[in-house]
Amino acid sequence: MHIAVRDTPLDVDGVRRAVDHPGAGAVVVFTGVVRDHSPAHDGVTHLEYEAFLERVEDVLGEVAREAVDRWGLTGIAIEHRVGRCDVGEPTVVVAVSSAHRGAAFEAARYGIDELKARAPIWKKEFWPGGEEWSEGA
Repeated sequence: MHIAVRDTPLDVDGVRRAVDHPGAGAVVVFTGVVRDHSPAHDGVTHLEYEAFLERVEDVLGEVAREAVDRWGLTGIAIEHRVGRCDVGEPTVVVAVSSAHRGAAFEAARYGIDELKARAPIWKKEFWPGGEEWSEGA
Protein backbone atom coordinates (compact mmCIF):
# COMPACT_ATOMS: atom_id res chain seq x y z
CA MET A 1 0.00 0.00 0.00
CA HIS A 2 1.30 3.43 -0.96
CA ILE A 3 -0.26 6.72 0.21
CA ALA A 4 1.12 10.22 -0.37
CA VAL A 5 0.09 13.86 -0.48
CA ARG A 6 2.54 15.98 -2.47
CA ASP A 7 3.21 19.62 -3.26
CA THR A 8 5.15 18.57 -6.37
CA PRO A 9 3.85 17.11 -9.66
CA LEU A 10 2.49 13.58 -9.46
CA ASP A 11 4.30 10.76 -11.25
CA VAL A 12 1.37 8.79 -12.66
CA ASP A 13 3.61 6.00 -13.97
CA GLY A 14 5.36 5.76 -10.61
CA VAL A 15 2.04 5.40 -8.81
CA ARG A 16 1.07 2.66 -11.26
CA ARG A 17 4.35 0.85 -10.67
CA ALA A 18 3.69 0.95 -6.91
CA VAL A 19 0.89 -1.62 -7.38
CA ASP A 20 2.91 -4.10 -9.46
CA HIS A 21 2.47 -7.64 -8.16
CA PRO A 22 3.12 -11.04 -9.76
CA GLY A 23 -0.38 -12.22 -8.78
CA ALA A 24 -2.12 -9.30 -10.47
CA GLY A 25 -4.05 -9.97 -13.65
CA ALA A 26 -5.45 -6.44 -13.78
CA VAL A 27 -4.27 -2.93 -13.00
CA VAL A 28 -6.68 0.01 -13.09
CA VAL A 29 -5.48 3.60 -12.76
CA PHE A 30 -7.74 6.62 -12.26
CA THR A 31 -6.08 9.98 -12.87
CA GLY A 32 -7.95 13.20 -12.12
CA VAL A 33 -6.71 16.26 -14.02
CA VAL A 34 -7.53 19.97 -13.97
CA ARG A 35 -10.00 20.90 -16.69
CA ASP A 36 -10.57 24.36 -18.17
CA HIS A 37 -14.14 24.71 -16.91
CA SER A 38 -16.40 23.82 -14.03
CA PRO A 39 -20.18 23.60 -13.73
CA ALA A 40 -20.20 27.28 -12.70
CA HIS A 41 -17.33 28.81 -14.72
CA ASP A 42 -15.67 28.68 -18.11
CA GLY A 43 -12.04 29.63 -18.52
CA VAL A 44 -10.70 27.99 -15.36
CA THR A 45 -6.95 28.66 -15.37
CA HIS A 46 -5.85 26.61 -12.37
CA LEU A 47 -6.83 25.11 -9.04
CA GLU A 48 -5.26 25.37 -5.62
CA TYR A 49 -5.64 22.46 -3.23
CA GLU A 50 -5.32 22.63 0.54
CA ALA A 51 -5.43 19.71 2.95
CA PHE A 52 -5.48 19.07 6.67
CA LEU A 53 -2.03 17.51 6.45
CA GLU A 54 -2.05 16.04 9.95
CA ARG A 55 -5.05 13.87 9.04
CA VAL A 56 -5.32 13.41 5.26
CA GLU A 57 -2.89 10.50 4.84
CA ASP A 58 -4.62 8.63 7.67
CA VAL A 59 -7.98 9.01 5.90
CA LEU A 60 -6.51 7.90 2.56
CA GLY A 61 -4.95 4.92 4.32
CA GLU A 62 -8.34 3.97 5.79
CA VAL A 63 -9.92 4.09 2.33
CA ALA A 64 -7.09 1.99 0.89
CA ARG A 65 -7.33 -0.65 3.64
CA GLU A 66 -11.11 -0.87 3.16
CA ALA A 67 -10.63 -1.47 -0.57
CA VAL A 68 -7.97 -4.14 0.02
CA ASP A 69 -10.19 -5.92 2.54
CA ARG A 70 -13.33 -5.71 0.40
CA TRP A 71 -11.85 -6.72 -2.98
CA GLY A 72 -8.76 -8.72 -1.99
CA LEU A 73 -6.45 -6.42 -3.92
CA THR A 74 -2.82 -7.24 -4.56
CA GLY A 75 -1.92 -3.55 -4.41
CA ILE A 76 -3.30 -0.04 -3.98
CA ALA A 77 -1.68 3.38 -4.27
CA ILE A 78 -3.26 6.80 -3.77
CA GLU A 79 -1.54 10.14 -4.30
CA HIS A 80 -3.06 13.64 -4.18
CA ARG A 81 -1.61 17.06 -4.91
CA VAL A 82 -1.72 20.15 -2.77
CA GLY A 83 -0.83 23.63 -3.96
CA ARG A 84 -1.29 25.10 -7.43
CA CYS A 85 -2.27 22.79 -10.30
CA ASP A 86 -2.63 24.12 -13.85
CA VAL A 87 -5.06 22.94 -16.54
CA GLY A 88 -4.11 19.46 -17.72
CA GLU A 89 -2.05 18.67 -14.64
CA PRO A 90 -2.80 15.49 -12.64
CA THR A 91 -4.22 16.21 -9.19
CA VAL A 92 -5.03 12.72 -7.93
CA VAL A 93 -4.06 9.17 -8.86
CA VAL A 94 -5.71 6.00 -7.57
CA ALA A 95 -4.08 2.78 -8.80
CA VAL A 96 -5.18 -0.72 -7.86
CA SER A 97 -4.07 -4.20 -8.83
CA SER A 98 -6.04 -7.38 -8.45
CA ALA A 99 -6.16 -10.92 -9.74
CA HIS A 100 -9.28 -9.99 -11.76
CA ARG A 101 -10.45 -6.90 -13.67
CA GLY A 102 -13.89 -6.62 -12.06
CA ALA A 103 -12.45 -6.18 -8.60
CA ALA A 104 -9.84 -3.74 -9.90
CA PHE A 105 -12.44 -1.51 -11.59
CA GLU A 106 -14.76 -1.55 -8.59
CA ALA A 107 -11.97 -0.85 -6.11
CA ALA A 108 -10.57 2.04 -8.15
CA ARG A 109 -14.00 3.68 -8.30
CA TYR A 110 -14.49 3.11 -4.57
CA GLY A 111 -11.09 4.67 -3.88
CA ILE A 112 -11.74 7.92 -5.74
CA ASP A 113 -15.36 8.20 -4.58
CA GLU A 114 -14.46 7.69 -0.91
CA LEU A 115 -11.46 10.01 -1.19
CA LYS A 116 -13.70 12.79 -2.50
CA ALA A 117 -16.31 12.14 0.20
CA ARG A 118 -14.00 11.76 3.22
CA ALA A 119 -10.55 13.24 2.72
CA PRO A 120 -9.96 16.67 4.30
CA ILE A 121 -8.92 18.25 0.99
CA TRP A 122 -10.35 21.47 -0.44
CA LYS A 123 -9.93 23.17 -3.81
CA LYS A 124 -10.21 26.73 -5.00
CA GLU A 125 -10.95 27.44 -8.68
CA PHE A 126 -9.37 30.39 -10.45
CA TRP A 127 -10.53 32.03 -13.69
CA PRO A 128 -9.88 35.47 -15.23
CA GLY A 129 -11.38 37.97 -12.82
CA GLY A 130 -12.39 35.59 -10.06
CA GLU A 131 -11.82 32.72 -7.69
CA GLU A 132 -13.94 30.61 -5.35
CA TRP A 133 -13.78 27.55 -3.17
CA SER A 134 -15.66 24.65 -4.70
CA GLU A 135 -17.11 21.40 -3.42
CA GLY A 136 -15.86 17.95 -4.20
CA ALA A 137 -12.09 18.13 -4.04
